[in-house]
Amino acid sequence: MALREDISKDVSVALKAGEKEKLSTIRMLLSAVKYKEVDLRRPLNDEEVQGVAGTLIRQRQDSVEQFRKGNRPELADKEEREIEVLKAYLPPQMTAEVLRALIKKLAAEAGASGQKDMGKLMKAVMLHVKGKADGKLVNDIVKEVLGP
Repeated sequence: MALREDISKDVSVALKAGEKEKLSTIRMLLSAVKYKEVDLRRPLNDEEVQGVAGTLIRQRQDSVEQFRKGNRPELADKEEREIEVLKAYLPPQMTAEVLRALIKKLAAEAGASGQKDMGKLMKAVMLHVKGKADGKLVNDIVKEVLGP
């Protein structure tokens, strides 16, 4: 529960520092974590808290895309700032190069050679990179490695 406690402490730090936007984002995350805990009827571990943060980030990324299409750059910018605050609660993300090397290694180990093996390879890769890489990036690199 250390990550959840860090989030609670960050609320008071942001409050004392007068960072209104950061405060509202952290409060939103804490609220989502509490909601998930009530739903599951147990405290969340760090990995589950990171999963909640990841979900909120994906939601904001979708919003940014929609706001840009709707010609609302000020709202898109606000969502992007929220994403940056939320990323602080995720583990460091793997670079595309490191991810590509890992996927090639796992593809060789699994004997994956074509698109028919994509599901098997994605499952193996996601076990290794859960929370450390964006699923869309993983999917794109797996498609690239497996070829047409």
